[in-house]
Amino acid sequence: MFVHHVFFWLKSTGGPEESKQFEKGVNSLKAIQSVKMAEIGVPASTDRSVIDRSYSYSLLLVFENMADHDAYQIDPIHTQFVADCAHLWERVQIYDSVTL
Repeated sequence: MFVHHVFFWLKSTGGPEESKQFEKGVNSLKAIQSVKMAEIGVPASTDRSVIDRSYSYSLLLVFENMADHDAYQIDPIHTQFVADCAHLWERVQIYDSVTL
């Protein structure tokens, strides 16, 4: 399995309408054929020194393999999401991993 975990920091100047726009866009990614599993979340209320809760949203995607991930990257739904929503975030951090 190929795991793609994306963290988004939305601009602090954005309001509820921008959050709704982002949520609509990020939810559209679930429809991409190569996505095996998709979960969208916000920081949990856990509070320990090793936990980073500074992000606005997380996107967890699982693919069967790296080729499926690569297909996702160029899928028109993904490129449209970036085109429509990139102006909403100030930072994106990605962690990719493969299962053992």
